[in-house]
Amino acid sequence: MLAGGAIGVALGLSAHALAFGDPRLEALIRYVTTPVGQVFLRLLFMLVIPLLVSALALGVTGLGDIRQLGRIGVKTLVYTVSVSAVAVLLGVGLVNLLQPGTGIPEPQRRVLLDRAQQASPTLSTAASAPKAGLDLLIQMVPDNPVRAAASGDMLGVMVFSLFLGVGLTLAKTPAAEQLRGAIEGLYDVSMRLIGLVIRLAPYAVAALLFNLTAQIGADALVLLSRYVGVVVLALAIHQFVVYGALVKYLGGMSPRTFFRGIEDAMLMAFSTASSNATLPTALRVAEEKLRLPPHVSRFVLTIGSTANQNGTALFEGVTVLFLAQFYGVELGLARQLVVVGICVLGGIGTAGVPAGSLPVVALILGMVGVPPEGIGIILGVDRFLDMCRTTLNVSGDLAAAVVISRGAR
Repeated sequence: MLAGGAIGVALGLSAHALAFGDPRLEALIRYVTTPVGQVFLRLLFMLVIPLLVSALALGVTGLGDIRQLGRIGVKTLVYTVSVSAVAVLLGVGLVNLLQPGTGIPEPQRRVLLDRAQQASPTLSTAASAPKAGLDLLIQMVPDNPVRAAASGDMLGVMVFSLFLGVGLTLAKTPAAEQLRGAIEGLYDVSMRLIGLVIRLAPYAVAALLFNLTAQIGADALVLLSRYVGVVVLALAIHQFVVYGALVKYLGGMSPRTFFRGIEDAMLMAFSTASSNATLPTALRVAEEKLRLPPHVSRFVLTIGSTANQNGTALFEGVTVLFLAQFYGVELGLARQLVVVGICVLGGIGTAGVPAGSLPVVALILGMVGVPPEGIGIILGVDRFLDMCRTTLNVSGDLAAAVVISRGAR
């Protein structure tokens, strides 16, 4: 993906320098590179609903018998939601403070915005911007989950998925077990198909970044550098400041001991960019290096590989606000709080696989009125950011295990 991005940027900069405004370049962008990027994005949109429904429902069923979860289950739920909210608020705060998506000259920004608006009817399956207040509360509960999925109502789909997971947990019948097995199969198939689609990403990245740099030149590289800097800064603060404080004051463990003990898991997470692939290493580290009670660490880490993805939630919030700034879409406090809430839920429902958060970001963009195809702007650097945020996700799972274990030894 990085190679595809480098090729796309190099060719785009050359085209901008040599043929900007040439009708032949416009034809190449319109009939060749733009369709390549659109097909890739439509494949992501096609898989987002089955992926999120199955992942979120199975994340709830993995908690076990809800009526017998007791203190461990409640602490895990409160911790997950609270720390994910802190992560998203941190990222959103930095984006508002540093404004990485602003500063592109208006004529160049307008070119991309006009092109995105022309393409959005064929690319976007997302719903209109969500309401706020009491209307939002009512809108969260879908009267028809199939219609909610068809219209791209993310909140409705997530609420239905949560209730589906609760129902599967409470219903102890053979038929319910068969349904759970079918949902697990849907989850496995969806992840497999996402993996196949991501194999096309280098070509889509090359095409999308070619379009970007051919139209606005080197300013795109400055824009991406600022975006990457904000994401990495937010991830680093959350990793070492927030997790360090949680481990020390709530977990009773030295931050130095904690980070030294989880080195193997962090390296595996960074290398694979997959929380699921890192789970075996995380389990071994928790028991052998951190000396945590196995019954607690296994519960927390297994659920956390899907439901406690702070880095993913933070990334989604930063990306949505960054692209809103880039396209000049004003998001007030109420809209930003909606984004925070959806990103917290998205961190629970996103698959723990490489690039698993991209479909969620695309749908959130459509919900808040930002052209979903804008996600192509960040695809060229997403692989590196995916590795970074997965490292934060796995570290967060292990920090949660330390905190939850303190009162359960």
